[in-house]
Amino acid sequence: MSSIFLDTLNGKISKRPPVWFMRQAGRILPSYRSLKKIYTFDQLMRDKTLASEVTLLPINDLGVDAAILFSDILIVPEAMGLKLEFTKFGPKFHNPITESTDFKVDLSNFDHVYENINEVKKNITSNIPLIGFCGGPLTTFLFMFRGNEKNKSFESALNFFKTEKKKSIKIMEALTETSIEYVTNQVKCGIDCFQLFETYCGIIPEDEYRKFVLPFSTQILNAARDQGVPTIFFPKNFNEGLKYINKEICDYVSIDYDISLDYARNLLDPELGIQGNMDPKTFYLEIEEIKTYLEGLIEFGSKNKDWVFNLGHGFRPDIDHEKVKYVVDWIKDANWNR
Repeated sequence: MSSIFLDTLNGKISKRPPVWFMRQAGRILPSYRSLKKIYTFDQLMRDKTLASEVTLLPINDLGVDAAILFSDILIVPEAMGLKLEFTKFGPKFHNPITESTDFKVDLSNFDHVYENINEVKKNITSNIPLIGFCGGPLTTFLFMFRGNEKNKSFESALNFFKTEKKKSIKIMEALTETSIEYVTNQVKCGIDCFQLFETYCGIIPEDEYRKFVLPFSTQILNAARDQGVPTIFFPKNFNEGLKYINKEICDYVSIDYDISLDYARNLLDPELGIQGNMDPKTFYLEIEEIKTYLEGLIEFGSKNKDWVFNLGHGFRPDIDHEKVKYVVDWIKDANWNR
């Protein structure tokens, strides 16, 4: 497959940076909202025809350079025996984790994802790659304690992590083992790239993440890379910890919007590619202001040919998709001085 996204990840120089967005499959798109009037999130995610349709919506509606599978990070703990429900207030587990939780892993819980990947690959345009993903060990661990969808804090999980370190590590070992099985089969079904979402990386001190969690994240990322696909790691709010990420961990690092691209580039191993880091709130600006922001990226984009344009976090639901389309078109039409 020849695509600007995969070419860039594989070290080939393109005339412009590739562009895709986290949470692009849904939320801001009128076409997705129309489906949500008929189907629940769970129905959309578990039906291969619907999941394929949603995955491909941003290709058709926004013109992005890559698709990301429509799914959720919490199906991994669901496969480990936690009973998951997506409510209107967010996800929750009916049997959140306790000290005595005994995991009963059912790998067949992933079968619908593999069917979804096969369906997407059957319907996708030939030069558009498909990104697979799962949640980082810490992020997934935090959600496993959530039994009340209205309580958005992770206080109980963080207290457990602090006071029951050995038990926490055993849980992450189980999460990692299940995630590796999941990721490996995603690749076998046809994903072209893998991204690990460690959205809550910065919720614990940097040195604790490096010591207790990063080895597990590395194992998951390497499981994908061992199968021959490029990998992207999104350790949100890792900040100065970025200097500890190297080519042995992943191929690209996705940067959040609390750190500048230039500063992140200087922190990162020069062999690593970089992705990010537009603040989604930028879309609330007027078009001329958005244009000024984009023009300010030309210098970085001209010097850094290993850069993928993306957000520093996912879309907010009230963002105007027309402004997003404007950004995609601008990136494609601009002269990046390469």
